[in-house]
Amino acid sequence: MNAVLPNNKSPHQQSSTKEHLLKTQPSPSRHRSSATLPLAYQKGYQDFYGRDFIVTPDVLIPRPETEQIIDAVLTLAGKPYLPGVKPTPRQLPPNPTIIDIGTGSGCIAITLKKELPSATIYATDISENALKIAQKNAKTHGASIITIISHLLENVKQTPVPDLITANLPYVDKNWDWLDRSALSHEPSLALYAEDNGLALIKQLITQSATRQIKYLVLEADPCQHQSIITYAKTANYTLIKIRGFALTLSHNN
Repeated sequence: MNAVLPNNKSPHQQSSTKEHLLKTQPSPSRHRSSATLPLAYQKGYQDFYGRDFIVTPDVLIPRPETEQIIDAVLTLAGKPYLPGVKPTPRQLPPNPTIIDIGTGSGCIAITLKKELPSATIYATDISENALKIAQKNAKTHGASIITIISHLLENVKQTPVPDLITANLPYVDKNWDWLDRSALSHEPSLALYAEDNGLALIKQLITQSATRQIKYLVLEADPCQHQSIITYAKTANYTLIKIRGFALTLSHNN
C-alpha cells in the first residue's frame, strides 16, 4: 500500500485477460463517480506481474513495488524471477505452504500459485468483499487458492504450519508529512492506514508468526520503516535475510 502510484510498467510479460475482466467486472459507478476514480478503478483491472487483476474500490490497487514480494518468494524457492538471474539455493520445500495475509485483490496469492504451481496457497482478508474479488481473480486465472476471512492469523487454525507468510498489510502513517491523501482517497482506508507509525499490524503479525514458529516472512513496508521492523522482529527471534525495494525477507531462528 505505497503512498505513491509509480508509472513504470511491470517487466514481467504474460498473456492479458483484459477482455474477460471487463466482461466480469461491475461498473465502478456503483461506488463513486467514475470521473473522479483512479484509472485502474475506471478500467476495472490493474496489471500485476504481467497479469491483469480485477480491482474495485473494495480493494487496494496493486503497485509495482509489491511485485518485489513475488521476487523475494521466488528467490527463497530457488527459482529465477527474471531471465539471466542466477538462482539461489532453494530454502523452501518443493511443495511449500504459503499464507498471504491481507490478500485484497488476491494478486500476491494468485501470482505465487501461478509461479509455484506445486505450492499450497491460502489467502486471508478481514474484508468479505475483498475476498470475493480475490475469488473472482483466482477463477479468471485458473489458480486454486483457499480463502479465509480472518484478521491476520486469528482464524487460520486448521491449516498446517506454513513455510512462509507474505503480507502487504496497511502500513501508511497518517502523520507522514509527504502523504498525498487526495491520491489515496478512493482506496479503502482499512487497507492503507495503521497505528503505531504505520507498524501496528505488521508487529502483530510478526508476534503471531513467532508463536507458531513460522520460518519465513516476506513483508512490504515503506523503506523508512524497515529498521524499526528489523529491530522489532529481533525481539520475536526473526532476523533479516534480505531487503529488496519495499520487501523484507525475515527468517525465524527456530
